[in-house]
Amino acid sequence: MTMPRIVSTPIAGAGVPAKLPPRRVSADVLAAVMPGPGRDRLAAGEVLTVTTGQQPGLFTGPLYTIYKALSVAALARCLERDLKVPVVPVFWVAGDDHDFAEANHASVLNAAGDVTRIVLRERPADALLLPLFREPCGPEIGKALEQLRAALPESEFTAQTLAWLEASYRPETNLADAGADALNRLLGPRGIAVFRAHDPAAKRAAAPWLLRGLELVLPDGLSPVLVEGSAGRDRLSSGGSPVTRRSGERFTRAALERIAAESPERLSPNVLLRPVIEGALFPTVAYAAGPAELEYLETAAPLYALLGVTRQTPVPRWSGMLLEARVAKVLERYNLTPEDFAGPPGALEARFARDAVPAEIADSIARLRAELEQQYGHLATEIARIDPTLERNVQSTRNAALAGTNEVEKKVVATLKRANETLTGQLARARAALFPEGKPQERALTAASFVARYGPELVDAIEAEVARWASLP
Repeated sequence: MTMPRIVSTPIAGAGVPAKLPPRRVSADVLAAVMPGPGRDRLAAGEVLTVTTGQQPGLFTGPLYTIYKALSVAALARCLERDLKVPVVPVFWVAGDDHDFAEANHASVLNAAGDVTRIVLRERPADALLLPLFREPCGPEIGKALEQLRAALPESEFTAQTLAWLEASYRPETNLADAGADALNRLLGPRGIAVFRAHDPAAKRAAAPWLLRGLELVLPDGLSPVLVEGSAGRDRLSSGGSPVTRRSGERFTRAALERIAAESPERLSPNVLLRPVIEGALFPTVAYAAGPAELEYLETAAPLYALLGVTRQTPVPRWSGMLLEARVAKVLERYNLTPEDFAGPPGALEARFARDAVPAEIADSIARLRAELEQQYGHLATEIARIDPTLERNVQSTRNAALAGTNEVEKKVVATLKRANETLTGQLARARAALFPEGKPQERALTAASFVARYGPELVDAIEAEVARWASLP
């Protein structure tokens, strides 16, 4: 099968990596890094790191998770060459995130080229907001894997892809560990160190910084620190006796210090404090981020100074699109670009159908609209001289007549769309591949969609394109 064309779509933003002296990574931090070449290099001596991160998701989540990891791998190689010191790429698995609705599903392209959405389970509205490392895959993972098996096309790589994910996503494993393990199996051999931020050792290392974070006050009046309380993971207020935002629980400073010492997994940073903690734990010179992250990393800048942490430089991650041969043929045949599919479903099909309306009908409808506007305009003017209160009735009647004309046009367009089912089907499948669920491909489809079709060599090809991007001046 022909390998997809990999199209880079650069994210705006640039930065010069921070100047930091190399240093050793602490034993606690190393204990939370999954086995592989990246961990070995971190343990070998004084190093620098380039990092990125993402909350775990079902079957590794959207494609951009993989793109982030390959971005830091490419950037690390470039910086190591330029700085002449070891630079290790680190992927931070944010397993203490509690957004289950973001992590409980995966979208894949099925054999027909349509989108199949696989949902592990829903979290009840009244359930505790538990971090993902406390959410087991559970018995539901068996059904999710069967749905994945049924959706993926039969190819020489399908069994290998399923075996990769089945080894990580097991009923007894939590979602955070399953996601970290699947990423490590795919990316660890490429030198990427996969860091489990929810690991007990990592939590011990982060605890002193989280306690210091309690003194910080964000614009919403709260601290950037969360604690697991009676309502689950909950933001704390600042000061000597913090209170949780949702449940209203009050904690003394001594109580929080006991939690930090005895069960540090109950404490975690919010999205602004997380990169500061990362900068404290790792000798990080740069952080590869997407568009939204680049914005909030700027917002987080004051927290570094307040906690005495050197700020890593935010740099844009690689962004791109996998353009399969079957989709490229549709674009070429109809003179389209991927961005033409960014609109709502059916809009492009309707445009083609409108273009196919016979000229005689299109001209008649246009003349009818113009005539209605003109004649009703004259009528409104004349009637207003007799009784101004009747002018609104004329306007309403005109609007109804124009609406009738629009309805006739819609029915003609709908008929033409039905008549050209081949075109409609081709456009729908191209949209499913490029903008599934109305979102860019990288934000919706999981890597399994493409690895099952093209095998591990696809990851090699993406890595090569990301390396080319990273080396650009």
